Amino acid sequence: MPDVRYPDGTEISPQLDLRVELDLYAGIRPVRLLPGLDLPLADPRSKEIDLVLVRESTEGLFASHGKGKIENDSTATDTMVITRKASERLFDYAFQLARRRKEKGRPGRVTCVDKANVFTSFAFFRKVFGERAARYEDIEADCSYVDAMALNLVRQPWRFDVLVTENMFGDILSDLGASLMGGMGMAPSADIGDDHAVFQPCHGSAPDIAGSGKANPTAMFLSAAMMLEWLGETRENADCIRGGELIRDSVDQAFAAGGLVPTELGGDAGLERITDAVMGALGAATTPSAALSA
Repeated sequence: MPDVRYPDGTEISPQLDLRVELDLYAGIRPVRLLPGLDLPLADPRSKEIDLVLVRESTEGLFASHGKGKIENDSTATDTMVITRKASERLFDYAFQLARRRKEKGRPGRVTCVDKANVFTSFAFFRKVFGERAARYEDIEADCSYVDAMALNLVRQPWRFDVLVTENMFGDILSDLGASLMGGMGMAPSADIGDDHAVFQPCHGSAPDIAGSGKANPTAMFLSAAMMLEWLGETRENADCIRGGELIRDSVDQAFAAGGLVPTELGGDAGLERITDAVMGALGAATTPSAALSA
């Protein structure tokens, strides 16, 4: 939206300010394929994709947000910052997430994504990763350069479990992950800290389709499910956890029949049809008869 940009062309980014102000250091971007959709990858193994990207959200190259310098209209610089404190808590979160996923049948593996062969900051990032990995002997740990990871997320994304990376790399790879799901309208996200969390779809505004009814609410539903599960886990509230599971299951059920194809995937299902389908599945799941059968 050019009319709300700063004179130099950068955008107003309140979500970045929230991450810093509330210390939301772990950006969580699940990549899980929904049933019933024809998706970009033809390989049948793509239906097995179920990974989570954990993105450091308070420093990295984004530490220069609003602080970049232009010298003599000839040289522009932004500085990347990687600290031990931020890296250690990020890696701990990733390993603990992999442990919870392992309990549910996932492989239990964390892959550090970096560019340690070129940049000192990323060599340090990888060093700290190795130190924290030693504390989680029950979880596999490996590393990948970001360019190789971008290739393999297209070639064989079903191989991965939890990916952990720096802020800018995470920003880029999370959009690649969203494309594997069918688009930004399918991709939920969370920004999580020790005391606070913010949940929102990965996509930004879409003024070109405002008022058209084409917007896909799936990512919003799935973000709400993540929020309820986080509330349930942090407050030991089983009802919240169950609520999140019900929303996620209802989204799966709505798409499973194959007749619900969002507009960004070439179909005609927009805001109203998708909402009605998900709410219908949710209502059926919460009727007394459904509860008794469960």
